[in-house]
Formats: sequence, structure tokens, C-alpha cells
Amino acid sequence: MLLLVLLAAYVVGSIPMGYVIVRAISGQDVRQVGSGRTGGTNAMRAAGLAAGVLTALLDALKGAAGVWLAQWLLPAETRALGMVLAGLAAILGHNYSVFLRFKGGAGGAPCVGAAMAIWPWSVLIIVPMGVLVWFGIGYASVATMSVAVITTLLFAYRTYFQQAPAEYILYGVGAFVLLAWALRPNIRRLLRGEERLIGWRAKRMKQAGVGGDSKGH
Repeated sequence: MLLLVLLAAYVVGSIPMGYVIVRAISGQDVRQVGSGRTGGTNAMRAAGLAAGVLTALLDALKGAAGVWLAQWLLPAETRALGMVLAGLAAILGHNYSVFLRFKGGAGGAPCVGAAMAIWPWSVLIIVPMGVLVWFGIGYASVATMSVAVITTLLFAYRTYFQQAPAEYILYGVGAFVLLAWALRPNIRRLLRGEERLIGWRAKRMKQAGVGGDSKGH
């Protein structure tokens, strides 16, 4: 049963929401715009704010759906680990969609969605802190990876102080590995100082007449 749940979570995660939404709104192929990824950031770049927000919400729902499948279908003795693996399978499907020749996004939104399904209150911590990183540091790629770091720290805290299953920590660690792997080009640009800036730092750089990388996240 666990293998079937993981396969289902991967397939659900593979549904390319950004591709469908951008195609419906603007007629463009989101893979031909900006970073070429199908997540909310690039969908917003391709078809506007509404497309980006809707894509992010639906991508988060994909991650949550994978975890919910494990909650509903797996026996109690394997449920915690199954939820972790199902959440990671949904992220994997999002990043390497079977419907798009194994291309996709970076995994930030499904990471948040799966964390929310594991512990619903987590979204009230992860999302605001991720937004602060996004606009404070000014790099979407760093904000995306920070989501997994925040998730790991949050679940570690709950395991230590609230006796939550230790397996949930593995979810955060695994999510970070998947997100960082997908964002390898962005990490290389960060190291070269070429990554696209966003938020107030981008405005300051623009006022100072300094440009940014055209690809970004």
C-alpha cells in the first residue's frame, strides 16, 4: 500500500498547475519564460500576479494531497513515515513532472503544502517567515530553500518539546535536499553574484543603476 500511496503522491505532484494556468490565461508556455520553471514565481512572471498566486496555491494543495493520502490509507504503525515520504514524493513529482518530460518547478509551494498537511498550524509560521526572507534578503531562490530549513527547525522543535514523531524532521531535511538540487543553477548564480534581486533590495539596486540577472528563480 505504501508504494501505491507514493506513486499516487508523485503523480498528483506532477500535475503542472503553472503550465496549465499560464497557458489558459496568456497562451504562453511557461517553460519558455524566465527560468523555465512551472512554479508560482515564473507563472507570475509569465502571466501576472493572479496566475502566480493561483499556481502557488494549487501547487501547495498538491503537496498536501500527497500527505492526506498517506493519512487516510496507511495503518497507524507506518503512517508518520508514509506521510513524510508521500510529501517528498509530491515535491519530486512537482520538480520532475512525468507530464512535462521530467521538468517542473523548484518545490517551494508543495513543500509548504505538505508541511501544512503534516501539522496544519505550520503554515502560520512557515509562510510569514518565508515571505520575510523573500523580501528581506531579496532572492526568491533563497526564500524557497528557507522554507525547507524553517520546516526542519519547526518539526525538530515539535519533536523535542511536544513529542511529535521524529520522522517529521526527515521531511524537512529531505525537502531541503530536493529544493536545493532543483535550484542548483540559482545557487551557482548566487555564488557568482548574478542572481535576480526582488523586493526592496531590487528597488534600491535599480535606483542605484545596477542591473540583475535576467533568469532568476
